[in-house]
Amino acid sequence: MSLLGPAEIELPLPFLPGEYRIGQAREAWQVAGCLSLRRQVFCVEQKIFEQDDRDAVDAACILLAAATCMFGHEDAVVGTVRLHEPEPGLWWGSRLAVARPFRRVGGLGAALIRLAVGTAKAQGAERFLAHVQAQNVPLFESLHWRRLDEKMIFGRRHYLMAADIPAYDAMDGVALRVIPPLRALL
Repeated sequence: MSLLGPAEIELPLPFLPGEYRIGQAREAWQVAGCLSLRRQVFCVEQKIFEQDDRDAVDAACILLAAATCMFGHEDAVVGTVRLHEPEPGLWWGSRLAVARPFRRVGGLGAALIRLAVGTAKAQGAERFLAHVQAQNVPLFESLHWRRLDEKMIFGRRHYLMAADIPAYDAMDGVALRVIPPLRALL
């Protein structure tokens, strides 16, 4: 018992990073973290795939990673998305995933989407498409995406959506820094 009375804050406090960095996964630990997170989200949580969600797209994609930062250094991958160009000017985004404890902290999903579209735009994207799970449509619409079609994929309702490319800045090799609002840290 504290000399000043009962503690109002339960100790120990969980660590919540005050900064996240989002960029291309270039290091082996970043790629491994992205693939592990995708397995957690798409295989364990959502049960869309049994063992692994990897497919032929992974061989030719750009993989983006959102990482927590500790003392200014990237520490752990907590978000990811992949993008690829199957034909000149046409880009697709897929496998957007954010670890459960970080889904409402700092807008990581939105930042991953902005960097994916911005990266593709810097490489000449004329169209950027994604099949978006129904629960994520409002997020995409708030980021200048529009619905084109609706279909069932892996037993879940998805919407084919297109980004409004002019609404995005071109980002060539850029890494984003996300600092969550203070209320998210408390």
